[in-house]
Amino acid sequence: MTLVQAILLGIIQGLTEFLPISSTAHIRIIPALLGWPDPGAAFTAVIQIGTLAAVLIYFSRDILRIVLATLKGITNGKFFETPDARMGWMIIIGTIPIVVLGLLFKKQITGSLRSLYVVSAAMIGLAVLLVIAEWATKQRALVNAKQKTLAELGWLDAIAVGFAQCVALIPGASRSGVTITGGLFLGMTRETAARFSFLLSLPSVFAAGVFELYSERQELASAGFANLAVATLVSGIVGYLSIDWLLKYLRTRTTYAFIIYRFIVGIALLVLLSQGWIAAN
Repeated sequence: MTLVQAILLGIIQGLTEFLPISSTAHIRIIPALLGWPDPGAAFTAVIQIGTLAAVLIYFSRDILRIVLATLKGITNGKFFETPDARMGWMIIIGTIPIVVLGLLFKKQITGSLRSLYVVSAAMIGLAVLLVIAEWATKQRALVNAKQKTLAELGWLDAIAVGFAQCVALIPGASRSGVTITGGLFLGMTRETAARFSFLLSLPSVFAAGVFELYSERQELASAGFANLAVATLVSGIVGYLSIDWLLKYLRTRTTYAFIIYRFIVGIALLVLLSQGWIAAN
């Protein structure tokens, strides 16, 4: 891996991690189009630590408040006394499904599921689900149904979005895409769904990054730890800007731009594969 490749992969990761268009898909597709080797699932997981840092910095006040409230609840035995303490436990509970399934299906996630046929199917499949979620959101708006804010989320919301997050283990699905979709189905505002999506990603992204950094250290060494560090730093900087842009965008707009983009990329990828212009694996 060259320094230029590392920088470009960092930019791709930062731009696409938080938009509902799948960072993993783009880190598979763009190198394939450029004739580069697949950087691998381990590389992808580690540079996500950069986008994890972006979330920590962007939501630092919220995260500090949630952590302190959770710790205070543990020490005084009143675990769910405040909304922030409940949010801390909801994030923990919502993370359990993806950790369990990620460990159970690690071989498939890092191997056969990285096929570009799987990626294209996931790109199109989630686009269809997002269309349905947007339609459901519009129907609720027509009858003036109240949409949930972050403070109004409950245990069932956390568990349901936690299971939705598991779909992101399939390359091309998009972690933010599946969790935002799940949030919309549950009646959240678009901005609330995105905020909860970002907060919920913290434990699993951190755990995956550290696990892959340790367990795949020999494979990662072939890419060069300097390149890995550069890609991680770039992904963090670009990721921070992406978070800010997306939250402002979703306050007044739908996700249809991303839906159209997913359809175009998914179909174009199928065409490229069928013509033999790029290899599936």
